[in-house]
Amino acid sequence: MHRYVLASLCLVLLASQSHASDWPEFLGLGGAARSSDVVPTTWDETNNLAWKVDLPGSGSSSPIIVGDKVVVTCYVAGKDAGGNAAKRQVLCFDKNTGDQLWSIDFPIDYREDGYQGYITEHGYASNTPVTDGENVYVFLGKGGVHSISLDGKTNWSVDVGKGSSNRQWGSAASLVLFNNSVIVNAAEESKSIISLDKATGKEIWRQEADMIELTYGTPRIVKLDNGSEELVISVPGEIWSLNPVTGKLLWFAESPMTGNVSPSVIVDGETIYSFGGYRASGSIAVKAGGKDDVTDSQVVWTNRSSSYVATPLLVDGRFYWIDDRGIAYCTSAKDGEVVYRERVDNLQNGRPVYASPVLIGKHIYVVTRRSGTFVYEPTDTFKPLAQNVLAGDETDFNGSPAVSDGKLYIRSDQSLYCIGK
Repeated sequence: MHRYVLASLCLVLLASQSHASDWPEFLGLGGAARSSDVVPTTWDETNNLAWKVDLPGSGSSSPIIVGDKVVVTCYVAGKDAGGNAAKRQVLCFDKNTGDQLWSIDFPIDYREDGYQGYITEHGYASNTPVTDGENVYVFLGKGGVHSISLDGKTNWSVDVGKGSSNRQWGSAASLVLFNNSVIVNAAEESKSIISLDKATGKEIWRQEADMIELTYGTPRIVKLDNGSEELVISVPGEIWSLNPVTGKLLWFAESPMTGNVSPSVIVDGETIYSFGGYRASGSIAVKAGGKDDVTDSQVVWTNRSSSYVATPLLVDGRFYWIDDRGIAYCTSAKDGEVVYRERVDNLQNGRPVYASPVLIGKHIYVVTRRSGTFVYEPTDTFKPLAQNVLAGDETDFNGSPAVSDGKLYIRSDQSLYCIGK
């Protein structure tokens, strides 16, 4: 109960910096992946579709909402037959009408990873922007970090590296804000976590280490009861806590997530949960507030249950998600044990789900890549209430949803959709 109250208070404090109806970052305010709004549970191309706009390119990033604007990124392929990107774009639309308000091109005039291997699964625009209600901050991988005003003017641009991991899988982590800084997981570009001044783009600190390689999750801020704050992130084989002001390592814990780590950490009060590893090698719960190696003192539990790509959703002491193999999971936040594990019917073959679940009202929404959006309740069994397919769009839906003012926003490699009455 105390943890729930603290988590709610943290979200209230964060909300004071932005409009209540905003969806300002990946998985919403503080990464909580929840909204009290009520949105339709069923839709198709003729029912409960408020508007649809075609996008000039593909992308796996999620839309964000700031005021009456929805912002999304994409990449446009070049003229060569290989599918390599020619430019990245940031686009802004009116959230009520779908009218385009502005767009900015960022040409790829540097050596980018080739369109092969895992990059073909997610492309070159996988990092979700973040906003403080005054500007939008965009991470474009090797294309750098950019501050953009709400009327579409670039304030500053910063290069955070042009490197590639040994697997050349491309960039995926999203930005997070802390006080007057923008924090970047540049694991792919420079094996670094970097803090930049929001106003100028000037580097405040940099934590660089080989272990950061193959870290694709978004860092999160933990607010402790004693008033201190920590920046937590899951790297292959460990959970790290950094001082968000200085970048200094506060503590670490050994974890079962070896290999690449794609899901973002989940924060509930002073407890950090992490899933991932190759292939979905485990999960862990760790108490924040320790010092140095806390493997023996602060780890609450470890378990083999895990998610490979999606960040699980925490609801009333349980985690819910559908993994990239098409299996619906529910596990206990108390010990990581499986409550249910059920194969989802009517899914495409291959890797059918990349998006993370969100809780909207009393329902969980999971966007699949090519089999529509599943809607179900957080109960003891997996019972879909609806599977909503936009039949005219046969491209991938990799981004997670955004929610604002009773409407749901989802994107594919082809279009941006507003679901609502």
